[in-house]
Amino acid sequence: MVRLLVLIGYRACGKSTLGRLVAARLAWPFADADAVLEERLGSSLATFFAAQGESAFRDREETVITELLTRPGPLVLATGGGAIIRAGTRARLKNPEIMVVWLRAEAALVQERLRHNLGGRMSLSGSSPVDEAPRIMAEREPWYRDTAGLVLDAARPVETLADELAEEMAKRITRGNSSDRAPA
Repeated sequence: MVRLLVLIGYRACGKSTLGRLVAARLAWPFADADAVLEERLGSSLATFFAAQGESAFRDREETVITELLTRPGPLVLATGGGAIIRAGTRARLKNPEIMVVWLRAEAALVQERLRHNLGGRMSLSGSSPVDEAPRIMAEREPWYRDTAGLVLDAARPVETLADELAEEMAKRITRGNSSDRAPA
């Protein structure tokens, strides 16, 4: 039976916003992996990333996601944009109890959203988060595609996406079968 809904996708795709809405519709708890990680670190993600580097950051991120995935009960989880970089995380997500949804956006949409609200997001490459988005998104796309059981277009209205995703989850919960992974 599906007991976890995990949202993946690049930063500024709307994973946290969609996750909160779907969790409310399903009456499930919601967790934002970045927020949990930030709380554990006791500092902003950008500060930790700059001080400790990407490898240490990804180690901590993977630990938090593993803990959230293994807690009992249902959960809607919004992951950080780079959570799928680690092979171990991708492998954990390929579980019949987990519905993984890739909230896919075109680079231009992500760049526009980042221009309007950078939200403390750090650079991953040394250039601005806005400028680096197309290249990093292209690098990560195969991992998102391989991990996702369902792909949603982040350009669509979030309320519509939340309604459709809650309906899809209800079907999967009723069927008790998530092995019929939709092609990405």
